[in-house]
Amino acid sequence: MTHDVSASTAIDPTRGGEISRQQFLQQFGMGLGAMALAANTNDLAEPAEAASGSTGVLGPSHQPGKIKRVIYLFNSGGPSQIELFDHKPELKRLHGTELPDSVRKGQRLTTMTGSQSSLPLAGSAFSFKRHGDGGNEISELTPHLAGLADDICIIRSMHTEAINHGPGVTYMQTGSQFPGRPSIGAWLDYGLGTENSDLPAFVVLVTKGKGGQPLLSRLWGSGFLPSRFQGVRFRSGKDPVLYLTNPNGLDASARRLMLNRLKELQQAGGQSGQQVVDPLLEARIAQYELAYRMQRSIPEATDFSDEPAHIFDEYGKDSKNPGTYAANCLLARRLAERGVRFIQLFHPGWDQHGGLPGGIRNQCRETDQASAALVKDLKRRGLLEDTLVIWGGEFGRTAYCQGQLAPNNYGRDHHPRCFSMWIAGGGIRGGTTYGQTDPFSYNIAENPVHIHDLHATMLHLMGIDHERLTFKYQGRQFRLTDVHGKIVHEILS
Repeated sequence: MTHDVSASTAIDPTRGGEISRQQFLQQFGMGLGAMALAANTNDLAEPAEAASGSTGVLGPSHQPGKIKRVIYLFNSGGPSQIELFDHKPELKRLHGTELPDSVRKGQRLTTMTGSQSSLPLAGSAFSFKRHGDGGNEISELTPHLAGLADDICIIRSMHTEAINHGPGVTYMQTGSQFPGRPSIGAWLDYGLGTENSDLPAFVVLVTKGKGGQPLLSRLWGSGFLPSRFQGVRFRSGKDPVLYLTNPNGLDASARRLMLNRLKELQQAGGQSGQQVVDPLLEARIAQYELAYRMQRSIPEATDFSDEPAHIFDEYGKDSKNPGTYAANCLLARRLAERGVRFIQLFHPGWDQHGGLPGGIRNQCRETDQASAALVKDLKRRGLLEDTLVIWGGEFGRTAYCQGQLAPNNYGRDHHPRCFSMWIAGGGIRGGTTYGQTDPFSYNIAENPVHIHDLHATMLHLMGIDHERLTFKYQGRQFRLTDVHGKIVHEILS
């Protein structure tokens, strides 16, 4: 029996048999399919399981998870724990005196203060009070957060090895000080997939118009994981996602027809009805399909017109201004409602080497009300019980002053040995403080929590064993927590 070379089949003369149209296009690089997809397949081939839809590689999680999603309020620059969550009356008493050698213990300083002839201690300019039934001690700078004292757990004993911003932020976001590793959200998307096939599993929101250390896209990148797991950044303005809208002259029906034809071409032909699946093309077409669905879902998610006036009052006046921290907090709640698994807010500007009292007051004015409103809003809607909210930076600040200590002004250098974060939500013991520092907030005195421990605990709450969510790359298995990390069971309810 002979076969004609037609639009659906082709003959392989070297084998004397029939190959599919798809194989013909792949082997000879010709035809409509090759031309249509050639410009869009510059990525490495992805494993079949990565292209299988919204289900992650784990399928069911390793154990029942207490939460479904994470909202990470990352305040980059190094917020001062001494002004916010770690009250140190001893620093006020010793204000202006030298940092004792017995406290420093010869530890490394940055080049910005390493050459200072004097390291005068600087007490906080702000007062603290205990709040809630649990007695969490919180600064006057965050009165709105103080009203949620029984909903949050303050960790005072965070620590890291990174002493500068680039490695510090990279470490906090990827579990490594070196660029090239997958970010937290990418790991979660890879492991668990998404709950909403019309939206990305991992969304990034950056406060507009803020200075400070640069925030690079690799901080929400996929590293060596397939690129489909990287975060999707939403921007303020007409187009929240770049290049998502149709170009002039192409409407939604034409886009739908094009995608249908691409899919048909990918699936066409084959001996005895068998299909040859190319994981790269399948993944690329799946991304086209997601982009098509996002053309409808993203405008709906980012349209605040259905929010009542009292919500804007709760989040603050800036919540009506897209791209502000307050508006991003409100958008984070809307994305959480719609099944986005990991929502990352970046708010830079906390790097107060000088002028700290005025600088941190402004930062808290921008963030306190909206951060607290997000937690309250989630709680009121029943979402907080399966959402983890995290607030913190890449490291803390020194107990001593950087530069000249003035009567009403001071600055603080980077300090990785102890800093504070707060967390709230499903599985967390609210109204508690975990870990203690010495009287100078210079060294940890009790219950240290490393970045890897925070990541391990987060994954545990998501139902993931952090030692088993791995990806083989360059001959070894990698994971978010590297070869470290322990779950901090004491902060779990």
